[in-house]
Amino acid sequence: MNDAEPLVARIPADIARPDKVAYGMTWRQIIILTVTGALASAVYYAFHQVLPIVVLAAVLLPLLALGAVLALGRRDGLTLDRFGLAALLFLRSGKNLVSAPEGVLPPPRWCRLRGKLPSPLRLPVRAIRTDGALELADSGTAVLVETSTLSFHLRTAAEQAALVGAFGRWLNSLDAPAQILIRARPVDLTGLIETIERRIPNLLHPALEQAAAEHLAFLDQLNTSRDLLCRQVLIVLRDPPVVRGHRAPSRDASAAVVLRRAAEAQRTLAALGVTATVLDASAASQVLTECLDPGIWHPVEAALPDELITFKEDQ
Repeated sequence: MNDAEPLVARIPADIARPDKVAYGMTWRQIIILTVTGALASAVYYAFHQVLPIVVLAAVLLPLLALGAVLALGRRDGLTLDRFGLAALLFLRSGKNLVSAPEGVLPPPRWCRLRGKLPSPLRLPVRAIRTDGALELADSGTAVLVETSTLSFHLRTAAEQAALVGAFGRWLNSLDAPAQILIRARPVDLTGLIETIERRIPNLLHPALEQAAAEHLAFLDQLNTSRDLLCRQVLIVLRDPPVVRGHRAPSRDASAAVVLRRAAEAQRTLAALGVTATVLDASAASQVLTECLDPGIWHPVEAALPDELITFKEDQ
């Protein structure tokens, strides 16, 4: 294979895009347009002998325009009918949420209630096991796998083809839902700066002290002048909930299944040179905290000079 030959793999941006049935439209769009046209026709045949054509046009044209916008328009990646339904459900839902797994109890009869009771907070994760498996609220389980990254554009065409083939084999081997999440996390260099500052006087040569002081000044300027970010790649493997009518497995069995899938993903991704690690309970809790509360600063501490960053010792 010629190394100069570019490797192109075309992947649709929306892999969950519904199928087009006729005239480049989906079933949903056809149904909306059909219902809108039928409603407009019924109004016209019912009132065309009573109302002037100008009045009918003033009534029917906005109706037809509304149906076309709902069928063909999109907002934030959603079709407008689904976006409008989501907005309606949000407006009707309670805004004051409290942690109440058993439900919000009403006040006693002698207590006069002003306003509405808060609604229970329904989190997607019910519990985090010590082995890192997440017990989901819908009776399923999931596990978070953190992976390293590798350089793709610096590889030759043959190496890129091998990486794409190995990654494709892993994708084709999946028999359960999986999600690849790429997150940008803030980094705080304060701990590293303080450690270097304490160790500068103990260096053996003045030239080393000067170099360390210059590096310390660079880190301090970098930490105060810019918002530093690091990239974290997560793979979420899930054991889906049981279909209604089937017997649900135990939590331990479901967690064992999803952890086995995580181990298989680790072995498969190792062929690409990607290191994968199943997050334990504390690391998974940290990730969920950052995802559910993105507005709060959750900086990642940088590794200190004497800490290993390529090896994790099992406790």
